[in-house]
Amino acid sequence: MAGIDSTVPAPAHTVAPTSTDTGAPSATSATPVGPGALLQDRLASWVSDLTTLHELTERLARTGSLTEALQELLRAGAALVGARRGLVVLEPHDGLGPDTTIGLGLARADLGHIETVPRSSMSYGRILEGLPGGEREIAQPDLFSEDGLDPRHREVAARLGYAASYALPLSTDAAGRLGAAVWLYDEPAEPGERRRHLAGLYARYATEHLARLVEMERTRACMTTIAEELLPSRLPRVAGVQLAARRRTGPRGGGDWYDALPLPDAALGLAVGSVTGSGPSAVAAMGRLRASLRAYAVMEGEDPVAVLSDLELLLRLTEPARSATALFAYCEPTLRKLTLAGAGHSPPLVIGPRRTEFVETSLSAPLGMLACWEAPSIEVTTEPGETVLLYTDGLLHRTGDPMDRAFARLHAVAASVPRPVRTDPGAVADHILRSMLPDGLDQAESTEDVVLLAARFE
Repeated sequence: MAGIDSTVPAPAHTVAPTSTDTGAPSATSATPVGPGALLQDRLASWVSDLTTLHELTERLARTGSLTEALQELLRAGAALVGARRGLVVLEPHDGLGPDTTIGLGLARADLGHIETVPRSSMSYGRILEGLPGGEREIAQPDLFSEDGLDPRHREVAARLGYAASYALPLSTDAAGRLGAAVWLYDEPAEPGERRRHLAGLYARYATEHLARLVEMERTRACMTTIAEELLPSRLPRVAGVQLAARRRTGPRGGGDWYDALPLPDAALGLAVGSVTGSGPSAVAAMGRLRASLRAYAVMEGEDPVAVLSDLELLLRLTEPARSATALFAYCEPTLRKLTLAGAGHSPPLVIGPRRTEFVETSLSAPLGMLACWEAPSIEVTTEPGETVLLYTDGLLHRTGDPMDRAFARLHAVAASVPRPVRTDPGAVADHILRSMLPDGLDQAESTEDVVLLAARFE
C-alpha cells in the first residue's frame, strides 16, 4: 500500500512445488495447498510476529530514561505500522506530569505547527481529552478526503506533507492513560490488520514501561526539589570575598550539601559535607545536619573543632546508624584567613596566580565512626586573587579513577584554569566540573553527588 515501508518481516508462505518435466503444467496451475501447509504457514507467521515483538520490546526495556523510551517507542511503532514520521504526547491523566511532546522526523518548529491545530480535531487530542472514539486506535487513511476536516489541520498537514495518520492511546488498566502516539504517512495509507495487532501489543507493553519511568522521573524531580529547598537559596554577600556553588545530584537524591553563612564580626562560615546513603532518608538527614551545623557555627564558629565535635555528638545520639563527612571553615575575609577542621573530608584546594596546592589537613575519621571524634584545626592565609575550593568526594568518585589518580587529576585541572577565568569563582567551578567530568559525566545518573563551593578572596 502506498506510504507503507515493509519493515516488519512478512510471514513465510508455503508454495506448492511445481514439476520440472518438459510436459509439466505451468506455474499458474500449481497443486492446491493442503490443510497441513496452511497450518505451517500460519505458525511461521506467528513465530515471525513474536520474534519481531521480542526484539522491539528488548530494545525498549534497555532504555533507562523517559526521553530515550519515548524515542524508541516512536521508532519501533513507525516500523510496525509502516510510517516514516510521528509524534508522542506524554500527558498523564492524573495531571502530575511530566508533560512532554517528542517527534520522529519532525523538527521542533514542525511540532509547533501541529500544536496550533485545535486539539479536538487531532487524533491525539481526542485520545487525551477522552472524546468519543479516543479510547481506541484512530486511523485517518486519507485526511484531505475527510468531510469536516478542520481548516487549520488541513493547512498544517499540507505544509508538513502528510496525508494520513494512525494513532494509538498509551493506556492500560494498571497504568491509566499516559498519553498518545501518532504516526504520519506521506500518502493516503493505513496499516493492515496484522500491523495493527502488532502495534497494539507493543503499545500496551510500552505503556507499562513508560509508567515505571514516569514514577522514577517524578521521584527524581521531587527529591531534587526537596534537596534544593534544604540548601541555601542564595549565597551571602560579604565584603572581601566572592562565593559560588555548584551541585549535581544523582537520580535518587543524595546527602551532599554545602553552606555559607554570615557570622558576627564580619566573619563567614563555609561548610561542605556528605551523609551516607541516598534517597529520602539521606536527604532528610542532610537537612537536619546542615541546620544543626548552622546553629553550632553561630554559637562557637571561631572554633571549628568545637563545631564539628557538637555535630558528631548530635549525629551519634540521633542517628547512630549513619555516618557523615564534614568540613567547616571560619573565614575572616578582611585578613584573608581561614581556620578550618575536617572530619574524614577531602582537603580544600587553593588556586591562585602563583600556586595550586591542597591544604594539608590532619587525618581524621568521619563523624559517627568513633566513640569520640577529635582532630586539630589548621589556619590558611590566602593571597589576593586566590580561590579556595571546597568539594565533596563525589567529584573524585565520578571520574572512575583510583583516588590517588583522581586527586592528581583535580590538581592538574585546577592548575590549568585560564587566567581570565580565575577572577570569577563560578567560572572556576564550572571549568573544574567540565574538565573533571567531561562528556556529560557531571549530568550522568550516578549514586555519587557532587558539591563544589568556591571562595575567591580580593
